[in-house]
Amino acid sequence: MATKPPPKLSAKARRLWTETTTAFTLREDELCVLEDACRELDLVARMEAEVAKSGLVVEGSQGQPVSSPLVTEIRQHRTVMARLLQSLKLPEDAESAEAERAKRSATMREVANARWKRGA
Repeated sequence: MATKPPPKLSAKARRLWTETTTAFTLREDELCVLEDACRELDLVARMEAEVAKSGLVVEGSQGQPVSSPLVTEIRQHRTVMARLLQSLKLPEDAESAEAERAKRSATMREVANARWKRGA
């Protein structure tokens, strides 16, 4: 079940949010990471729009042509976005997600049983 997207996301970022939260059940901390990734997606889009207006080459401090500093920023923010999404460790598909949840649940059950047996 999809979780309502955070306010003020672009259509593309809302689509990422909705598709991700529909396919996977995320914890609260994972939702925060997903929101950060969506905001990075929007930031990259705004910077790309600015580069489209101003061009890849801009005037430097002494009038010389230089590469737009936004090009470097875009690259860095894409890297941040990719790392945020990777940190969610989402499986490739929903079937893998269900298998991962079942595995995690079984592991947590084993841990709880081991604690219970130690305490008894």
